[in-house]
Amino acid sequence: MALTALDPRTALVVIDLQAGIVSAPTEPYGGSDVVARSAELADAFRARGLPVVLVRVTFAADGADAVPGRTEADGAGGTRPEGWDVIVDELAGHPGDITVTKRNWGAFHGTGLDVQLRRRSVTQIVLTGIATSIGVESTARAAHEHGYHVTLATDAMSDMNADAHRNSVERIFPRLGETGTTAEILELLSRTD
Repeated sequence: MALTALDPRTALVVIDLQAGIVSAPTEPYGGSDVVARSAELADAFRARGLPVVLVRVTFAADGADAVPGRTEADGAGGTRPEGWDVIVDELAGHPGDITVTKRNWGAFHGTGLDVQLRRRSVTQIVLTGIATSIGVESTARAAHEHGYHVTLATDAMSDMNADAHRNSVERIFPRLGETGTTAEILELLSRTD
């Protein structure tokens, strides 16, 4: 579905744009492109007094709070370098922003994200971040299930695999909300002034 509207109380939710994730190779957009577009959206949201949520993922050094369970995929276990979970400078440092720390793929489970949004009367979220098919998609699914209108900034997200990104954008996201480019979202946002 094409992008049609932004609610008066829309929040930007930025997924995992932190040092250790942004530095990894991503497709179809590089981490620096995703950060730049997300920062542009964040600045526009802040200028209108709309909430900006910065989501980061981290785990205890011993991994005790990591998601349990057997999978066929090779886990990203092991010791992570110091600072890998720090939000990138282009987005950090704004006192009005909300920071959410997660230990799962999605930003809703086990965090206060839903409470933070509802206390601010948010009815819609715009999502950006890395990785499209993991953190972004998991958060979009939960947002949809929680009854939020969901908008996905498809050029402000990327994945470790271009096919996984494309699958989320073309097959999953149209069932969860509306998609648009950063420019289209900014244009729609400018009409709410």
